[in-house]
Amino acid sequence: MTTETANSKSKPKSNKTSAGFTSLMSVLAIVISLVAGVLIYKFIFGDPGNFVDGDTNGEPLDGSLLATIYKGGVIVPILVAVNLIIIIFSVERFITLSMAAGRGKTNSFVNKIKSLLSSKDILSAKAECDKQRGSLANVVRAGLEKYDAMNAETSMTKEQKVESLKKELEEATSLELPMLSKNLVVISTCASIATLIGLIGTVMGMIRSFAAMSQGAPDTAQLATGISEALINTFFGIAGSTIAIIMYNFFSTKIDSMTYSIDEASFTIVQDFSASK
Repeated sequence: MTTETANSKSKPKSNKTSAGFTSLMSVLAIVISLVAGVLIYKFIFGDPGNFVDGDTNGEPLDGSLLATIYKGGVIVPILVAVNLIIIIFSVERFITLSMAAGRGKTNSFVNKIKSLLSSKDILSAKAECDKQRGSLANVVRAGLEKYDAMNAETSMTKEQKVESLKKELEEATSLELPMLSKNLVVISTCASIATLIGLIGTVMGMIRSFAAMSQGAPDTAQLATGISEALINTFFGIAGSTIAIIMYNFFSTKIDSMTYSIDEASFTIVQDFSASK
């Protein structure tokens, strides 16, 4: 057994910083949002106090926005649920990425690591990683541990040591990156389906409106209900899609920035080791 193999078996891997939702928690969050959407629609928007004579099938009270939203029909609770899902997962991603970013500015951390490596102060570089506590610090510390191990290794050539160091950094990076992008697919999916679900509600409202107009004497109440249904669903669909797109792009930008910092730090470690005697 080579010294490298022994070291890799005995050395514990760094833990992932970004402890995002598990798959079970993600499913539960979606289910809870759907239930909450139905309850909000039925008991808040559909509160009899929002309607004339307390009849939810009748006219909304003047100025009652909640009753008007209730008239949006059965698609409204689904759209409310979609908007809740977007909010929940956006908050989760914000907290997770904030934890993954660690303490302080990543640019300052990378520059400090570069400076410490140039002076061969590996111990202080590790201490900086312990202070930073982010995904970037986890990758850098794993690389520094391997850096020390390869310096002490005598049975491998310089090229083998460099390749081993690169592999260690790649493995450490692969442990961190999946958790950074976890659940973004939920937000991106909501960005697409929110508009489509809203469009379904809009079409249903327009069908009801045309049905009211097709009669000899148009039913003004049914016509108004159909128009409300169309507009309310359009609003919720567009609003949900807009928020989801903004949050997805915001988080993607943060992840790209963190990934760039990880790559920069990894390259610095490898280059410093390659240049050392």
